[in-house]
Amino acid sequence: MGDKPKIHPTAPLMSRGLAASEKGGSSQSQSQSQQQPPLPLRTMPAAMQSRKPQKTRSCCCKCICWTVGLLVLLLVIVGATAGVLYLVFIPKIPNYSVDSLSISDLRLNFDMSLYAKFDVKITANNPNKKIGIYYEKGGLLSVWYSNTKLCAGSIPKFYQGHRNMTKLDVSLTGQTQYGNTLLRALQEQQQTGRIPLDLKVDAPVSIKLGRLKLRKVTILGDCLLVVDSLSTNNLISIKASNCKFKLEL
Repeated sequence: MGDKPKIHPTAPLMSRGLAASEKGGSSQSQSQSQQQPPLPLRTMPAAMQSRKPQKTRSCCCKCICWTVGLLVLLLVIVGATAGVLYLVFIPKIPNYSVDSLSISDLRLNFDMSLYAKFDVKITANNPNKKIGIYYEKGGLLSVWYSNTKLCAGSIPKFYQGHRNMTKLDVSLTGQTQYGNTLLRALQEQQQTGRIPLDLKVDAPVSIKLGRLKLRKVTILGDCLLVVDSLSTNNLISIKASNCKFKLEL
């Protein structure tokens, strides 16, 4: 009798195919996930990116334009106000005249310094019709010879009304080094009968316009005098006088 053929159990074809397809699918999905490139980042277009800076620039430009415009308008208003005030009040600089000059003392000290004491009478004139003047503390009157200050004194504090003339009596004292040389020069000049002196005015004042008191300004003045003598306790004759004044803001 012939041998019977042996039958070996085999897996179903469908299950094999499914298993193979599952293995293939998983491997393919893994390979695809490994080979798949990363998603590109989204970037905004250049036009959209530049919109915000343009808005800030436009706002800054508007602010600058408004600021410049306001400053120009303020300057115009201030200039117009100043022009109107000038036309209404027509301000004039006060002036001064030297009425008399006398010397109480002029001598050498033991340290060879020159001591001088002058008495000066001046007239302060306010020619303005509608402007008053407040003479503030710190005003100074001084006498000079050849760029050397001989003596100085304080201008009193007072108020001067419009179109007013006020007489002031100021006492000046001073001490100068190298008095021997200076006194000799003064004595030599006295022999000619013409001694040049310079009377300087430095007066801080405040201007009053109606009821309004403005900021402080300074009146600066130079009075070039020519006197005949420097004798003490004698009336000195003023042969020539030339005064100039200006305002310093």
